[in-house]
Amino acid sequence: MGRIIKALLLLVILGFVGLTGYAYLGDLAPVQGEVKKPVVLNEN
Repeated sequence: MGRIIKALLLLVILGFVGLTGYAYLGDLAPVQGEVKKPVVLNEN
């Protein structure tokens, strides 16, 4: 029974480390694109 608990704990820790690594190293870059918006200066 102790081996099962140790194995389960090890899997939980490895899963947490894997998820943390994916969050930091995964492809999380935002999509970039050009935005054009007209601006009116000195309208008076």
